[in-house]
Amino acid sequence: MEKKEFRAAWSLAAVFSVRLLGLFMIYPVFAAYARNLSGANPYLIGEALGIYGLSQGLLQIPFGLLSDRVGRKAMIVFGLILFGIGSAVAALSTSIGGVIIGRALQGSGAVGSVILALVADLTAEENRTKAMATIGISIGASFMIALVAGPIVANFVGVSGIFWLMVGLALLGIVITEFVVPSPRRVRLHRDAEAVPALIGGVLRDPELLRLDIGIFVLHAMLTASFLVVPGLLRSTLGLPAADQWMVYLPVLLLSVVFMLPAIIVAEKYRRMKGVFVGAVAVLVISQAMLYLAAGNVFILLAALVVFFSAFNVMEASLPSLITKVAPAEAKGTAMGLYSSLQFLGIFAGGIVGGLAHQHGGDAAVFALTGFMALVWLLAAATMAQPSYLTTRLLPVADAAAGDSESLAARLRQVPGVAEAVVIADEKLAYLKVDSRSFDAAKAASLAGAA
Repeated sequence: MEKKEFRAAWSLAAVFSVRLLGLFMIYPVFAAYARNLSGANPYLIGEALGIYGLSQGLLQIPFGLLSDRVGRKAMIVFGLILFGIGSAVAALSTSIGGVIIGRALQGSGAVGSVILALVADLTAEENRTKAMATIGISIGASFMIALVAGPIVANFVGVSGIFWLMVGLALLGIVITEFVVPSPRRVRLHRDAEAVPALIGGVLRDPELLRLDIGIFVLHAMLTASFLVVPGLLRSTLGLPAADQWMVYLPVLLLSVVFMLPAIIVAEKYRRMKGVFVGAVAVLVISQAMLYLAAGNVFILLAALVVFFSAFNVMEASLPSLITKVAPAEAKGTAMGLYSSLQFLGIFAGGIVGGLAHQHGGDAAVFALTGFMALVWLLAAATMAQPSYLTTRLLPVADAAAGDSESLAARLRQVPGVAEAVVIADEKLAYLKVDSRSFDAAKAASLAGAA
């Protein structure tokens, strides 16, 4: 990437990360904290943990579409202000209802889609995948750092202090956005990074994409529901208060990464994606069975956490890759937008149904619920089609070549390695799905007049 693109990628990754860092830090310490709030019960604790996913999921695509009109940076700053206000409301609240309102406000700052659109504005087509990968790495790192840091930070400043820290992180994100992130020369629609309303219906009717959307929904529902009870289990089985539970999360997460990496290499390099994917879902089922049957046993509990997070990390890495492989070339941004929305709605659903299960059936009921979710997902995953191992490429199209877009698309489909080609004349871009092992990039560029 060029220097300006590199700066854009890492500064926007920082904006993404400072927001997620605070949100994820709450997970391992929230259940114990919320029990002492007035009006709290297990259901409302689950609602408070997951409610930000509802506003986040519903507003992701609208925020992105609105940013096309009012500007990317303006929407990011607005979203971070909402996130900061919600964090302050949660910090000041002494009742579970107040925290629920604060968490819903936090989620209403749904800037993820806007950040990705701004990345697309600031990067050339050939470097966009690298920039998006930078964002993806920052999200994964934020999650792991937050689960370890949350108990440590809460030990010094309390959970209300974490909410105040989120206010500071929101302000830091605004400063980075205004003074570090480059300003785009112009804002325009990017079908590879943004949702296109006209394509949403087609994406929702695609059974393979819907199967993957259901997967991310279930995965994050399981994660949220689990954190309603796992901290309590660590306290009862290991005698670890919430402040010391980072000593469990750190080795568990490190081991999960060690187990994840070979699985991803086998899936991508050796093209065993379906086998690894279905295997990871089966491992999730096993982890929930372990927790349901013997969560009170310290060794089984720790083993189950390693098994769960290993499979979780495999799914977090492979699901976006599968979306890219399955989605039509011109609808990648729409498919990813819906995928992201379903991820957050899964967080909300996990908090709601996990809280209900916990209130009426205790810890075992939560794991019975998450195990059932994983089993349904396994049945859906087992019937998925073998992925095509195609990647999306964007090819600039010269003015002369863009005149007859249908003819150009037909010629591009004849290029070795090209499986799909759609030319959007107004954008002067060709959206290709290619097999990178056989794709003749030079010939495609020559046809598009870009060589």
